[in-house]
Amino acid sequence: MSKTIIVSNRLPTKVQRNAEGLTFQPSEGGLATGLGSIYRADGNVWVGWPGLFVDDPAEQTEVSERLKADSMAPVFLTEAEIRDYYEGFSNSTLWPTFHYFSQFATYEDAHWAAYVAANEKFCEAVLALTGPDDTIWVQDYQLLLLPEMLRKARPQATIGFFLHIPFPSFELLRVLPWGNELLRGMLGADLIGFHTYGYMRHFLSAVTRMLGLPNQSGLIETPTRTVLVDAFPMGIDYERYAEAANSEAALAHERTYREALRDVRVVLSIDRLDYTKGIAQRLRAFEQLLINHDEWCGKVSLLMVVVPSRDQVAQYASLKEEIDELVGRINARHGSISWNPIHYFYRSFPFDELVSLYRLADVALVTPVRDGMNLVAKEYIACKTDQRGVLILSERAGAAVELTDALLINPTNTNQLVEALHEALRMPEEEQTTRMANLQALVQQYNVFAWTQLFMDRLAYSKIKQHTLSTDALDDESRAQLLRDYQAAPQRLLLLDYDGTLASFHANPQHARPDAELLQLLSALCDNPQNQVIIISGRDRGTLEKWLGHLPLHFIAEHGVWLRRAGQEWSLFQELRAGWKREMRPLLDQYVRRTAGSFIEEKDYSLVWHYRRVDAELGAMRARELMNHLTFMTSNTDLQVMEGNKVIEIKTAGINKGTAAARWLATEHADFILAIGDDRTDEDTFAAMPPSAYTLKVGGTPRSLARYAIDSPKEVRQLLRNLQEVQAQVGQV
Repeated sequence: MSKTIIVSNRLPTKVQRNAEGLTFQPSEGGLATGLGSIYRADGNVWVGWPGLFVDDPAEQTEVSERLKADSMAPVFLTEAEIRDYYEGFSNSTLWPTFHYFSQFATYEDAHWAAYVAANEKFCEAVLALTGPDDTIWVQDYQLLLLPEMLRKARPQATIGFFLHIPFPSFELLRVLPWGNELLRGMLGADLIGFHTYGYMRHFLSAVTRMLGLPNQSGLIETPTRTVLVDAFPMGIDYERYAEAANSEAALAHERTYREALRDVRVVLSIDRLDYTKGIAQRLRAFEQLLINHDEWCGKVSLLMVVVPSRDQVAQYASLKEEIDELVGRINARHGSISWNPIHYFYRSFPFDELVSLYRLADVALVTPVRDGMNLVAKEYIACKTDQRGVLILSERAGAAVELTDALLINPTNTNQLVEALHEALRMPEEEQTTRMANLQALVQQYNVFAWTQLFMDRLAYSKIKQHTLSTDALDDESRAQLLRDYQAAPQRLLLLDYDGTLASFHANPQHARPDAELLQLLSALCDNPQNQVIIISGRDRGTLEKWLGHLPLHFIAEHGVWLRRAGQEWSLFQELRAGWKREMRPLLDQYVRRTAGSFIEEKDYSLVWHYRRVDAELGAMRARELMNHLTFMTSNTDLQVMEGNKVIEIKTAGINKGTAAARWLATEHADFILAIGDDRTDEDTFAAMPPSAYTLKVGGTPRSLARYAIDSPKEVRQLLRNLQEVQAQVGQV
């Protein structure tokens, strides 16, 4: 029976050591809640570090046995790994880079080596627990390399990956010396999830620009698989917070706090100590509120909770010092004997007290400079059971994409934040209720359990999608069946691409002219009255006419723009315009000047930029730049940008090999259809074919709409010879 393995840096149980020995404390985190129903199911397991350095074998055995009883398996990290992999590369390189604080990032080769080694250690732990049919779900930035490592060991495994922090623009990612390796590590997964479409878009852009891998509709084409990328905004356990907010314990705490604060309005701020949270900016904005709107002095207080985190690290220690100084200065300057502007707590709160603070707050101030999601905003919403209260939310938090009924602000715009605070404190109850009801409906519907289920459903779908697009090799049995069907068919239709299919590619496309063998093969196939042979190519009609026009072939040229039946004149698929070429040609000329070895081919109704003769790395980089540039320029036009094998072509949208082939099929009856092609433009042909057709993809990629894959033009010619031999045998009989 297959099982599911959850993998994260930390387990949902924290192991600690005290005078009596080891203690095991469950985590209150949203991830542990959401995945609880998965990892505690029969046979499933959660793999991760228990949060404690354990080197004694007896203690390791104790920890393993205790955790095993709760469906967990520990990965024991050494002190050096905790320092260099976790505190080093994960939190001193990846964390600041992914949160747009690259000025804080360090680039240590030793930290990178430790990161690789730790990911390998996690890989070994997972492989020891998994079989070939198991599902593996890897979590977060500490394990970016793990999906690829697992893929190499379990090529057929179902692997998901979710990033819980932002994914930055590729401009930031490529600053990392190891950016390409991190992307390839993530691409070992079948499904890669992010909180928002924005993070997803950044990832797709990075993969295209840095690795040169194409993507369409969230599907990335790697050399071995199709990887699905999607957005899954994470939720909370809504009912748990809503029920706790109405509990007697929470109500008692709220009464105590309210008695101490009297009639003062409360603005609540809860964060972990981190430079990404915008805590100092928040304090300055609150002080500015008291200056700009002094009517709030003595009437509103900021209740600030900062949960300790890594305060031994220089940036965090400096931030802590800045916060302490700001709180002290603001309270000293604006406070009075009976009123403190800021109530500051540098500690965490038990769950019941935390919920009571949410209930108490008139305004929640959630203003990170950059945050992957921020569940504090959703927790506040769930706890406002009376639907009174206002959420002020940073537009740079992932939650802002969903929580549009909050007051959305730019966290670095102090004046905007000040006015949002003023507006929130003055907001009529009717408007508060309307906004909060909308927010609660959304947070309740898209809770953490819905998030988990949606990801797992999409992961299963991604494997189905891979199998749909996977292509089996044309083995001996399939080849024999193809030949039998060909032999038995009264009427046959053969659609053959030219470059990369009938003839190998050349650095100079004009050198790919047909040789004597190919001319003989095509002539022999055309001689049979049962056969219609169509050359369906991206080549211009003049070249096809010159090379093959003396044969009784049919032609579909320039990806479907021009059609010609044997012995007839060329005709346009539909009326087209070519005036757009005057606007696009200068851009292509610019890329030719910048890219030695590239050149432009101008067809009647399209322009093609060739880069087969360009240095491979330079060509891939220029092609990515040109694709992005052309895609931008052709948006909201009737033009289409197509990427082929070392070519980029601009043409009118809606006309392709598939539409032209479909028109041909609509007017011709065929008992046997064979379509062969080698690149993405031929996928349109394959898609237009009926299920009974034999469709063959030429080349190394296994992902295609074609039924079968065949290695090379040499193998294509051998297949055509087999058809010719079958034809000759029928003639002899």
